[in-house]
Amino acid sequence: AGDSACEEAHYLSKLCKKVTMLVRSEKFRASRIMEDRVRKTENIEILMHTETVEVLGDGQVVTGVKVVNRASGETREIPATGFFVAIGHQPNTEIFKDYITLDGTGYVINIPGTSKTNVAGVFVAGDAADHVYRQAITAAGTGCMAALDAERYLASKE
Repeated sequence: AGDSACEEAHYLSKLCKKVTMLVRSEKFRASRIMEDRVRKTENIEILMHTETVEVLGDGQVVTGVKVVNRASGETREIPATGFFVAIGHQPNTEIFKDYITLDGTGYVINIPGTSKTNVAGVFVAGDAADHVYRQAITAAGTGCMAALDAERYLASKE
């Protein structure tokens, strides 16, 4: 029930007749505005304390989801024609943790307005640093920034 899950549920609510949002805990972790947006969307049903046990189907088509309510222990099946997982994003940066400064969720911390990291000559671009937009176009833009920063860095070493 973080921002990523709320964003995805709200987006799907515009495409689907009904969205069932499974929340594993007793409360949302999303920002208040995102939680309110989801709660006010009529075709989103929120099931608290609920997690997925099994996605049901014939191997080709999803027909439902078997869930369990963690508070009551009750298991039930929810009919569904699709299943989307949105449990947040974690960048694949673990390999760099001993060298480059990462934030608490694993994103590379850059010097604001640049692609520079805490290590001279090491630059970051795309989803490794972007925990907000995570889009191909912003990755391309920061990739260009990193290339220019690297070019300037190398030129300064001549």
